[in-house]
Amino acid sequence: MSCRDFPRIKTVRAYVSKASEGDQGADCHDVNDEHWINGYPTPVANQMSMYELYQPFRKSWGINALGSLVVEVEAEDGSTGVGVTVGGEPGCYIVEKHLSRFIEGQDPRNVELIYDQMFRSTLNYGRKGLPIQAISAVDLALWDLLGKIRNEPVYAMIGGKTKERLPVYSTTSRPDLAKQFGFVGAKIPCPYGPSAGNEGLKKNIEFYKGWREKVGDEFPLSLDCYMALTVPYATRLANELEPYGLKWMEEFLPPDDYEGYAQVRENLRGSKVLLTTGEHEYNRYGFDRLIHSRCVDILQPDITWLGGITEARRVVSMAAAHDTMIIPHGSSVYSYHLQYAFTNCPVAEYINMSPKGDKIVPYFGGLFPDEPLPADGFIDLPDRSGFGVTLCRKTLNRPYERSAEESKKNAERNKNYKGPKTAHMPF
Repeated sequence: MSCRDFPRIKTVRAYVSKASEGDQGADCHDVNDEHWINGYPTPVANQMSMYELYQPFRKSWGINALGSLVVEVEAEDGSTGVGVTVGGEPGCYIVEKHLSRFIEGQDPRNVELIYDQMFRSTLNYGRKGLPIQAISAVDLALWDLLGKIRNEPVYAMIGGKTKERLPVYSTTSRPDLAKQFGFVGAKIPCPYGPSAGNEGLKKNIEFYKGWREKVGDEFPLSLDCYMALTVPYATRLANELEPYGLKWMEEFLPPDDYEGYAQVRENLRGSKVLLTTGEHEYNRYGFDRLIHSRCVDILQPDITWLGGITEARRVVSMAAAHDTMIIPHGSSVYSYHLQYAFTNCPVAEYINMSPKGDKIVPYFGGLFPDEPLPADGFIDLPDRSGFGVTLCRKTLNRPYERSAEESKKNAERNKNYKGPKTAHMPF
């Protein structure tokens, strides 16, 4: 295929997934009430733990309110690419009613152009959160489409493999089973926040100590604090758990408290406990602050949230210049392809989505029946084009469906634009 006849993007479609109860799709928190990630039977500390009404279960305050967003881009030759994120119907509206104008009719190889136009056009209401998540799903769908057209896996298009096999750790309620499954380490949720007082702190220490005794001294064991702590509390908790081999303490402050992260880093100078964050950071500007302040040892962007592969590869490159590791949050195949292509992405995360943490199940539920699963401590990617997974369409609903004529109008505008006629100094 010559460059001249490379297929353009015909249309973009945005769906919600109306799956059966317990099939979380792209939203890892859209689960049954009696699921460990929802705080059953052991609480999971979070930013709402201070409010008694919303303490028992995370779903009570709406962590799963938006649900899954699935974006599909289709090229003129019938090839399709798929990206997912959270965002539900509001995300569908953004993709269909706003972002589609920058996508349809474009050459799918122009991922940088499409990303920049989507990002700039949403600055007045975006920059972080839902708009960036919607952009992420589009970007991932574009990379998937490119891989399908070129018949290459995504990792091959962004640099190729830097490692033959990618080791995996597990986020779970059962680190003892994670060890049995062969994972290289485990991460458990912190049960109590500062509002539980000194008694809650003692319970956190006993909780961690109990699991340390079960998995042994040599098995890496970390603690996920999900934006729940304060600077003094995080400092004390890390100091209390260091003797028990705490590998890292994750996302212990709200994501915008950059000075707080720097203060905890200063408070823990000389500690062996690694500090991590980034799950709820969005785009390169927020990560730039974290990287240059050196307030954490590991950054954990979610590839389906921060801006997709296009933005993630910038963040990974920025971090590499400062010897900062990237260990993405969840995001399954989207993370795996990125991590295979960069040297400073040494290990992957697998969030165990079985209700009791006792089975290896797909992270995205039933969205991708052929989603690759970790085995014996590694995630090995199949030799397939794009991200290598097949979308199950049975549960999809398109709430803001547009006509073929609307897509064609967008496409013609982009296809007919030939650039400026007169050259001038651009600054």
